[in-house]
Amino acid sequence: MVIQLTGKIPEELIEQIRTQSDIVDVISEYMQLTKRGRNWFGLCPFHGEQTPSFSVSTDKQIFHCFGCGAGGNAITFVMDIEGIAFPDAVIKLAERLGMAIDMGPTLPQTERKISKAEERMKEAHTFAADFFHHLLLNTEDGEEPLKYLLERGFTRELIESNTIGWSLPSFDALTILLERKGYHLQEMADSGLIIKRDGEERYFDRFRGRIMFPIRDENGKIIAFSGRILSSTGEEAKYLNSPESPIFQKSEVLYNLDKARTSIRKNRHVILMEGFMDVLAANSVGITNTVATMGTALTNQHITKLKRLVEQITICYDGDNAGFDAAKRAALLLQTERMKVDIAVLPDRLDPDEYIRTFGGQAFQEQVLENPHTYIAFMMMHARRNKNFQFENDTLQYIQEVLEQLAGRSSPVERDLYIRQLSNETNISEEAIYAQFRKLEAEQVRSTKVAMPTQISTMPIVQQHRPMDAAERAERLLLAHMLHNIDIVDKVLRSEQKEPFVRDAYMAVFVRLIGFYEEYGHPDYQRFVEILDDAELRKIVMEAALAERDPDQAEAEIADSMRQLQKYRIEQEIQQKMHESKEAEKMHEYARALEIAQQIIHLRKSLSAI
Repeated sequence: MVIQLTGKIPEELIEQIRTQSDIVDVISEYMQLTKRGRNWFGLCPFHGEQTPSFSVSTDKQIFHCFGCGAGGNAITFVMDIEGIAFPDAVIKLAERLGMAIDMGPTLPQTERKISKAEERMKEAHTFAADFFHHLLLNTEDGEEPLKYLLERGFTRELIESNTIGWSLPSFDALTILLERKGYHLQEMADSGLIIKRDGEERYFDRFRGRIMFPIRDENGKIIAFSGRILSSTGEEAKYLNSPESPIFQKSEVLYNLDKARTSIRKNRHVILMEGFMDVLAANSVGITNTVATMGTALTNQHITKLKRLVEQITICYDGDNAGFDAAKRAALLLQTERMKVDIAVLPDRLDPDEYIRTFGGQAFQEQVLENPHTYIAFMMMHARRNKNFQFENDTLQYIQEVLEQLAGRSSPVERDLYIRQLSNETNISEEAIYAQFRKLEAEQVRSTKVAMPTQISTMPIVQQHRPMDAAERAERLLLAHMLHNIDIVDKVLRSEQKEPFVRDAYMAVFVRLIGFYEEYGHPDYQRFVEILDDAELRKIVMEAALAERDPDQAEAEIADSMRQLQKYRIEQEIQQKMHESKEAEKMHEYARALEIAQQIIHLRKSLSAI
């Protein structure tokens, strides 16, 4: 049964595929489930655990992990476990049911079936990698490059697991082999393995006399190479990379994503590097949740792939000026996508590979990765570079650059912290900086349309052993009512409290829920969870959808939840003021400390009145 489609998959077909895909059968294809009572249980594939806390309900056709909070239906499970987008998951389940969905020519490059020519190109790359690998490990020609790799800290296990090899200095060794294997040489030239001589029907090897590092796509297929010369005379580039081809587009490839996917999911964290050698060095010391771009800046395509797996990213680029600038560009792009980003800064202009070889893996883990700079702190560090605060222009430019980062991206506590730091660094009063900040923020509000956030900035991990506080319970209960009753959302939107939730993650869900109701017009948490492109947000929705609530007492429960959240906001403000008061006393600013104390008294009075 072939279903021809162009563009969006119809809602009726999505519903048909969902209802016909028994969730127990689907999940059992990926993991072992054991029936216990009415439900099925197994070890959660999304986090490490010894005792099964992953539950699958046949009646509700949903899954839920009581350990990490993961949840959803058959479609979202395939999305999360495969790291694929919603349309791909629907197509995969449709094929399982015997339906072949043809999305037509409008489907993006990454979501269509590859051509026969591309299949042959990938086969040829695998053949070439095996040939290079054999030369490195089993021939006299490979002895010198193998010795070099071992001296650089590469183990045989690392060499073998990454199929690292050696290309002969010969002009056409690979070309001859490819032709003997029946590959069309022009097709091989199009793939980047060999080169056609201008004006002639002759071909020669692209890579000669180089250590060969295969580049794999996210499915583990070899699609390109990077070749490193053993000893550079200055006439040849140290690294020679495959050109872009039908199977290799730099803007879409993240080195090591295929191998790192499981570790990224388990750690809920990815480390982004600039070069594949940095990734291999990190892997050699047991740091496996690392990926790298392939000689290009971070792109939206890269971010889309990462967002399907994780929401927390640490950028670990080279410690030189170029690395600093590249880290800033990447951080800005990730921050725009509402991903939680911090930056690990390397000393002495080192790159990760050099640092690990010099100081070892433990130092890299403890001194670099475990001590990153927050997004704002890094941006301040970047803005300070080459500025002299004795000059008015440098001072004003520095303040402006930092405030632009704070506006719309920071919590009240962060604003207070960094504005105080700005004041101390520049000797400009906090009041003046705050005035400039408020002016800048007002300008941004006027000039920027309200956009739906595509990702959360903070995401607490739900742990079974940690009891929820009153504010967390209130947020979950309020969202639970919203998921089951569209009128609750309308009521909140008409109230004075336009941001009903205190955590960014819940606000991200709330904004998406508003859009969902505008399009669909009725509650359906299963369909809602499918349209969320972030696994962590899906967890929040499923936790709320399954939370106990009393529909008959909805009005009272909602009012109580809103009251609890209002108390929480005031309590947080009191904590912030108390911190400010202590800081003022330390600086011997007793008048300011007294003023803050009076503000605290006022806040406590308002708290007791709720």
